[in-house]
Amino acid sequence: MRIARGRVQAVAEPGSLFPQPEEALLDAGGGALLPGLHDHHLHLLALAAAHCSVPCGPPQVESAEDLARRLSCAAASAGWVRGVGYHESVAGPLDRWRLDALAPARPVRIQHRSGALWMLNSAGVAVLGLDQGVDAPGVERDRRGRATGRLFRLDAWLRERLSPAGLPDLAEVGRLLAQVGVTSATDATPQSGASERALLADARRRGQLPQRLWLMGGEGLWETGSAPSEGVLPLAQKILLDDRDLPHPDSLAARIQAAHARSRPLAVHCVTRTQLVLALAAFRAAGSQAGDRIEHASVTPPELLEPLRSLGLTVVTQPGFVRERGDAYLRDVEPREQPWLYRCSSFDHAAVPLAAGTDAPFGEADPWCAMRAAVDRRTRAGQLLGASEALSPERALALFTTPAESPGGAARRVAPGEPADLCLLAVPWKVARERLCAADVRATLCAGRQVWPPA
Repeated sequence: MRIARGRVQAVAEPGSLFPQPEEALLDAGGGALLPGLHDHHLHLLALAAAHCSVPCGPPQVESAEDLARRLSCAAASAGWVRGVGYHESVAGPLDRWRLDALAPARPVRIQHRSGALWMLNSAGVAVLGLDQGVDAPGVERDRRGRATGRLFRLDAWLRERLSPAGLPDLAEVGRLLAQVGVTSATDATPQSGASERALLADARRRGQLPQRLWLMGGEGLWETGSAPSEGVLPLAQKILLDDRDLPHPDSLAARIQAAHARSRPLAVHCVTRTQLVLALAAFRAAGSQAGDRIEHASVTPPELLEPLRSLGLTVVTQPGFVRERGDAYLRDVEPREQPWLYRCSSFDHAAVPLAAGTDAPFGEADPWCAMRAAVDRRTRAGQLLGASEALSPERALALFTTPAESPGGAARRVAPGEPADLCLLAVPWKVARERLCAADVRATLCAGRQVWPPA
């Protein structure tokens, strides 16, 4: 194969293409050459921030003692202690008083693994002035009006009030994604606007993020005057549904119609059955268009498969959660609903377009782990969850090789004229398909340039 100007120029039989004197030569050694992987749902800035945060949930932290030890070590430095990935299985629900017992000294803020909740200790509550009149929708208070330290869906509000400690290291994110063969990604952060787009575009210009990027977000993504950014493009307007504050179906339908009137597809976050029912009702009232999608579809009962198909909606799901969270699901989710969790083959059988993302940092940023879970449907402890939803290795790979603009469409190919965004494995596909492991990634090329391993 010959690559020129960032694209595949020619593909021919072995021995029929010869390197020119000025060309670099990469010997594939018999390994499979795949289209570069596309992660259809992650959160780049949150992933960067997670790299300098304290892991506070499974599998690194499994008990209150583990959590106290981690927080104590982190509190030795100045400023906030930022934790991520917490789940109630570690030490039950957290509030300011529970956190005071675990880490009283420094201001602490810990994010729930769902991404929906921040939990602060009393020192953190004091820094934000939550007992001195500062308030916002989403600040939980007890019967006496005291802040409990639990903040729901207040990421942007928090960022505005905390002294910036410098921008997160996006170069580390670029390296992490390249290492597992990811050459492009869709950022699914609902609050993203012009400033986030500019930040990511700058990271690409400086070579921190070699991957091509598509962004979801709010109205700000399309603000008048937003400079076009090569390799960073708006994709869809994101609507986040939350069971604590669900909109009326007519209100949601009006938002969908308004977005469609501006030629913007909609991506609706649905992690519960109730949210999915609401989203489908709103799309039925407003109409759907090409590019509309359901994010997660975490719980999809059988009767909702046909409405998804008839509306022409694409599902972007996270099969990796079967492995990462499956043991908790088997313990906490009603047995009747367990077969409906993060379905895969049922969407295929119902002719619902299907693609996948990792949801990093709320899931592991490794598409190969997600592929493996889509194939074997095994939890970390080895239990089966939704065995009938299993896919073949080839179908699992296709979840991460469809185009950003057409998730669930035809998988991209290594062919003349296509961008030279490539993932070279160290072994043939017949070997790789049996283990679906990131360790088999030998080289990653973005626009024809080798970005992993570093030159």
